[in-house]
Amino acid sequence: MNKQVISFHYTLTDPAGKTLDSSAGGEPLSFVEGTGHIIPGLETYLSAMAIGEKKRVTVAAKEAYGERDASRVMEVPREKFPAQDIKVGDQFRVGANQALIVTVTNVSPSHVTIDANHPLAGIDLTFDVELMAKRDAKPEELECCHGAHHDEHGGGCCGEH
Repeated sequence: MNKQVISFHYTLTDPAGKTLDSSAGGEPLSFVEGTGHIIPGLETYLSAMAIGEKKRVTVAAKEAYGERDASRVMEVPREKFPAQDIKVGDQFRVGANQALIVTVTNVSPSHVTIDANHPLAGIDLTFDVELMAKRDAKPEELECCHGAHHDEHGGGCCGEH
């Protein structure tokens, strides 16, 4: 079976019902299935839906951004930070190619506590989705999906507008 480019509109809410993200008023989000560019739990639902179908789905944390991992929270000596005006909520890119984003969760005179968990780790997410289109992926879209840079929403050349 050929991989599909799936296009859908969504509104993402947290367990309290707060809207975290939405494609409303814009282009639908598109991705090539099976390439890991959207969370696995949501992809499973979308792959089974028909064009035009609307559904509310809840994706468990383990099938979304994973469970929180306490080992990814670290205290770092303050002098290791280039900026000294650090505050809770600041985010920094770290590591090889600065690929990992960490969030500052506490600041003391001597240390900064950083959290390398995804901000939505440990949270069950609810999506209101509408499947807009499905089509076979083109060969160039499949080639592009291997090793290309993509953002956290699956953006890039894998069927994305």
